Amino acid sequence: MQGADRARRQTRRIQVGGVAVGGGAPVSIQSMTTTDTRDAAATLAQIRELAAAGCEIIRVTVPDEAAAAAFGNIVRGSPIPVIADIHFDYRLALAALAAGAHGIRVNPGNLGGPERLREVAQAAAGSGAALRIGVNGGSLGKELLAKHGGVTSAALVESALVNCRMAADAGCVNLKVSLKSSNVPATVAACRLFAEQSAWPQHIGVTEAGTRLSGTVKSAAALGCLLLEGIGDTLRVSLTAPPVEEVRVGLRILEACGLREARPEIVSCPTCGRTQIDLMPIAEAVEDEVARLKAAGVVIPLRKIAVMGCVVNGPGEARDADLGIAGGQGKGILFKNGRTVATLAEAELLPALLREIRAACGLA
Repeated sequence: MQGADRARRQTRRIQVGGVAVGGGAPVSIQSMTTTDTRDAAATLAQIRELAAAGCEIIRVTVPDEAAAAAFGNIVRGSPIPVIADIHFDYRLALAALAAGAHGIRVNPGNLGGPERLREVAQAAAGSGAALRIGVNGGSLGKELLAKHGGVTSAALVESALVNCRMAADAGCVNLKVSLKSSNVPATVAACRLFAEQSAWPQHIGVTEAGTRLSGTVKSAAALGCLLLEGIGDTLRVSLTAPPVEEVRVGLRILEACGLREARPEIVSCPTCGRTQIDLMPIAEAVEDEVARLKAAGVVIPLRKIAVMGCVVNGPGEARDADLGIAGGQGKGILFKNGRTVATLAEAELLPALLREIRAACGLA
């Protein structure tokens, strides 16, 4: 983890409510609500669910005046900072800022021109809110497209730099930037190029990434690449799936990159012809139980839990696990710190492992 921290690019530190972004602060996880913003109660219920799963900043769409009217209640009731997502109508950004938004996300390409961006930037500066300049290929101006021969990483970066300069000149220095595409290489190239030219913190992600599987793969490829190069200060995994899945995938990506400590880390073997127990549901059940305990605020004092399919992989290869199981033919072993403590029938392996996890947490 320390090695990953030392490799991170040094960016400006800004604040999104109580969450620091950039300047060496931990990479924060974001998501976006899928509820009707006009229904403040439903939106707050989803925000609380996301916060319990590990979301640290939440974005809420504000598409009309009715949503803007409900936005203040959402900000006041949210346990995490709330960003208003604005498109087309700059007046909705001003209304959200007046209602206490911790941040505003705008796409300068559809906000109505430079004067509208300056007005929003001035209002954000006056309220202390963060402003995200979100650039994507669908909103680049004709001049930029002609200059660069289409949607290129250089075109995205030039648009971001021009609009950041404009916002900063208007007094808003609580700025962050996103350069997104649904194409992984294009996204990575744009973020790299921006990092070479600017110290504004970056919000990273792949837009329109896809469904739970394809979106996770594309996001892991792009975000993992950038994070391991030290690029990225806050992130969202965009999935066609419930937003809690975005949070879970984002957390796993940060853990895999050494930027969050997986406690406990859950390891399981890939299975092969030697596996003689139904391992996949056992591994999934252990993940679900750990997630449930953590969401309930339970501290799990285990560093690693192993779910292994045969005696070849456990407890030998998993001897450093605090706790684990390894299957055999219709049976298996329960082990602690590499030492076998019980031999059990297959049906007893999962219940025994879950009991040990709960016992380690001081639960009956």
